[in-house]
Amino acid sequence: MTAHTEDRATDRAPYREPGRTTVCVAGGGPAGAVLGLLLARSGIDVVVLEKHGDFLRDFRGDTIHPSTLDVLDEIGLGERFERLDHHKVLGMDVVTDGGEFSVADLGALRGRHPYIAMVPQWDFLTMITQAAADLPGFRLLMKAEATGLLREDGRVTGVRYRDAAGDGHEIRAELTVAADGRHSTLRRAAGLPVRDLGAPMDVAWFRLPREPGDRPNPFLRPGPGRLMAVIDRGTYWQTAYMIPKGGWSRVRARGADALRADVAELVPFFADRLGELDLDRISVLDVRVDRLRRWYRPGLLCIGDAAHAMSPIGGVGINLAVQDAVATANRVVPALRATGTVGTADLAAVQRRRMPPTMAVQAFQQLTQRFVVERVLSGRALPPDALVRASGVPAVQRLLARLVGYGPLPEHVRTPALTWTRPRTPALT
Repeated sequence: MTAHTEDRATDRAPYREPGRTTVCVAGGGPAGAVLGLLLARSGIDVVVLEKHGDFLRDFRGDTIHPSTLDVLDEIGLGERFERLDHHKVLGMDVVTDGGEFSVADLGALRGRHPYIAMVPQWDFLTMITQAAADLPGFRLLMKAEATGLLREDGRVTGVRYRDAAGDGHEIRAELTVAADGRHSTLRRAAGLPVRDLGAPMDVAWFRLPREPGDRPNPFLRPGPGRLMAVIDRGTYWQTAYMIPKGGWSRVRARGADALRADVAELVPFFADRLGELDLDRISVLDVRVDRLRRWYRPGLLCIGDAAHAMSPIGGVGINLAVQDAVATANRVVPALRATGTVGTADLAAVQRRRMPPTMAVQAFQQLTQRFVVERVLSGRALPPDALVRASGVPAVQRLLARLVGYGPLPEHVRTPALTWTRPRTPALT
């Protein structure tokens, strides 16, 4: 069934007793929010738990790639997204002491969206959850953190959670989806084994003002023992200063003036605006690259970072999470509408579909970490000139653009959209 298929439904949501739903999604990030919307638009009763009181957290994945933009078009949110304040990025430059070149020419992609859209994640999540809130089967509980699993006869039957009123709350569900991030409480509670693939760096994120006359494109700037990725956000530069794994304490010990000097040496045009660089306002990302060997138990499925934590290389994490959500909905909606339950075979099928692209992207990230990031941060030179030159070849740029923009297996929405005759907007707790 295609994304454009519509079914007629009544104007009332199916009755559910308090504390019970069809699908409970733990985590209101990109994976959880998009899955909640896709399920609700197909008439599936769903509760999404989000542990924070809002979505206002800085330096999260703000890159919306062509694969996700296509999904938004397929569910009728493309025009609404276009109205959000965002900045379109066509590629990435690498600036070295010996010159510069471009990589990943997104403008050469064939499709409706040959670019990456940079938008604050809180705006993206607000748009998704507001669209979902117009559907009768959707409930979003804010300040509600999943703390454990409910089980019965070897099957996960829901979650325990705490909210502003305290612990001890429960929601029972036919299917529980763990979308609660790289430090997932639910995957740990389920005893799902994690394979840690390692990462040689952490990332210190900070903002610097963007001035008229600055260069137009995002760029990667390597230097002896240092590496920065600088992303154009329209009115400011979002800057990723990469440091050896566990090295933030050494950066702090050297002090803010030493960091400002390092940044000014790498990017001289930043020198006149570094007074705003304050160590206490820097957000440090503990970079992890890992994946579950098994994504599911009976009644439970992990998706997004809960199933596979990604390196920030390529900015693909949010988009893989959305792809997981689409693949999950495509598989479980038909099962729920036909039988009211989801079998373990359906959950295994989601993993079988999403594991190969996850492994492919992580392999690319590991190669980049090994041959670029690790070399630079250890004080060695960039890869041999032949490899550097090859990355600037148009055919290679197009290949990289395809990998970054769409990934190895882009998903498309196959679930039906119900037409509600009288939408309601439930209160968000």
